[in-house]
Amino acid sequence: MQSFEDLKRIVAEAEANVAKADRGNKAAGTRVRKAMQEVKKAAQTVRTEVLEMRTATAEGVPPAAPETPPAPETPPGPTEPPAAPTF
Repeated sequence: MQSFEDLKRIVAEAEANVAKADRGNKAAGTRVRKAMQEVKKAAQTVRTEVLEMRTATAEGVPPAAPETPPAPETPPGPTEPPAAPTF
């Protein structure tokens, strides 16, 4: 989901400014507040997309293909049943 990747990128980019603001840099604090506003918008976009996926699934429309292929299934076990114990 591209919008979630955008959200993570915004947070990662703000990390350095958070550290600077913590040390008292007022300009960095302004940049952090701006980044947090972008985080809010990006989070709302993710939330809307997830809701749309859920609604589409409920209406019988198959969800979009996942970004990563599913894990391969484990191979089936032996084809012959185990031997009955002898007494």
